[in-house]
Amino acid sequence: MSSPLLGTHTSVSGGIHTAFARAASIGATTMQIFVKNANQWYAKPCTDDDVLKYREAEARSHVGPVIAHAAYLINLCAANPAIRDKSRKGFVDELRRCEMFGIKALVVHPGAHVGAGEDEGIACIAESLNLMHEQTRGFRTLSALETTAGQGTTLGYRFEHLRRIIDLVEDPERMAVCIDTCHLFAAGYAVHTRDGWEAVIKEFGQVVGLNRLVAVHVNDSMKPFGSKLDRHEHIGKGLMGLEGFRALMNDPRLANIPKILETDKSEDLHEDVENMKVLRDLVE
Repeated sequence: MSSPLLGTHTSVSGGIHTAFARAASIGATTMQIFVKNANQWYAKPCTDDDVLKYREAEARSHVGPVIAHAAYLINLCAANPAIRDKSRKGFVDELRRCEMFGIKALVVHPGAHVGAGEDEGIACIAESLNLMHEQTRGFRTLSALETTAGQGTTLGYRFEHLRRIIDLVEDPERMAVCIDTCHLFAAGYAVHTRDGWEAVIKEFGQVVGLNRLVAVHVNDSMKPFGSKLDRHEHIGKGLMGLEGFRALMNDPRLANIPKILETDKSEDLHEDVENMKVLRDLVE
């Protein structure tokens, strides 16, 4: 196989445009970023200068496509109306930022129903997406639902949840999906073996559709198979082993899908370099 589309969640410290040089410095060929502070509801608006600097850095770079991850505060099916409203406004703001920068997809955790029940939660997420898409008509940035571990009352830990949400979205062409290896493992999908990987990707294709897959978060797991606990670990240092990652890195169906690490790192980013080396060494 040719060199994989492999990168990391990359800091935008110093300006969103700086992420390109930071990713390139460690040999990444794709990346994921935040388009605003992930732990705050609001941020100052993007300026024309922000967009110009980003576009210029992108034109000089060989890093791409770029994926964005939405703020962690967002819960599209929050039982609290105030939080639900803030979540919708926050996601619309991030969609607008992504559209300005020309980012392919905005990844978001579907949400936690907080006791309302899965059916009501799924309906509420779809309602949120419909309202948000209505406010961003014609946008090219995709809304990408991420698979989850299933901790607490979070939705998205079964492929069927994602399918049901997408089926309720009035503009399904705007919908995409991001899978996370740690989350799948924790949710009970056997992605840690070659046969398991094959079965899971086949099921994903049948239930959701491989055409909707825009990114893979590549993370090992600190917690056991089926634990429903979301704790990322460095590749080969968790409980998943390497066979599932070998299957991922050699899967021709995913050759053009960005593979993004989301593991802890220090300032010199040596952990990202080491994790990417482990994954590239698995390519046959």
